[in-house]
Amino acid sequence: MASTEDKPANKENASSWKDSFYNPRTGEVMGRTAGSWALILLFYLVFYCFLAGMFALTMWVMLLTLDEHVPRYRDRVPYPGLVILPNSPDITFSRGDPLKYAGYVNHLETFLQKGYNDTEQEKNLDCPQGEHFLQDNSEEMEKKVCRFKRGYLSLCSGLSDTNFGYSEGNPCVLLKLNRIIGLKPKGDPYINCTVKKENAVQMQYFPRNGRIDKMYFPYYGKKAHMNYVQPLVAVKLLLSKEDYNKELTVECRVDGCDLRNNDERDKFLGRVTFRVTVVD
Repeated sequence: MASTEDKPANKENASSWKDSFYNPRTGEVMGRTAGSWALILLFYLVFYCFLAGMFALTMWVMLLTLDEHVPRYRDRVPYPGLVILPNSPDITFSRGDPLKYAGYVNHLETFLQKGYNDTEQEKNLDCPQGEHFLQDNSEEMEKKVCRFKRGYLSLCSGLSDTNFGYSEGNPCVLLKLNRIIGLKPKGDPYINCTVKKENAVQMQYFPRNGRIDKMYFPYYGKKAHMNYVQPLVAVKLLLSKEDYNKELTVECRVDGCDLRNNDERDKFLGRVTFRVTVVD
């Protein structure tokens, strides 16, 4: 049983604990008076407004130095990578089962339908072949686009064969270079694909010889070159029965020009590797 001397001590402890939040004798809340709280809140308000203003000023000055048409720093990506469509490093399907290759076919058709239809491309220019299509550097002028119809892809266009060769076991893949502003390749760029196996696999290239015409260069940027579409190269793998039920590793490179395709630190620079397995 507690003694009477302990009760005043307990009351003092309880009173001290409550006073740490609000002291009725001094009017302090959590150790500060109303005036003190007002001053410290005013200080932080001014302090953070100053920081926000400095940040906004810094961003405004930085944006004044940027060009909305061309990135300020472009030295990190001097050469383009090579991209494959359908966008899959492993293409595996059964030629006798449409459901197995429907995803690849739909991907190709959707991509071509988006920007390469002949009706859309008729609006673009029929540019002279074999030379760069240089245009006025005026930023206000919208750049013209050289025509690339999906019909140029012939058997891999999806027009004469809506299955892009997949139903026959001779699949088509599309290849394109990444966009780099101002890129003007020297030479005569073309795509060359090889299969890593003992017996060579025959291939067809569309356009002929896998050529990437220089008239599609340079690219002037997304804002100035709004309707630009990359030139495509279609590769049709002409597989035989001996090639079925095997995983074939295919490597495609950009050759015939100054674009790099042998950088071991970046295996997608100017080249791409994918695997194809056709189940009979």
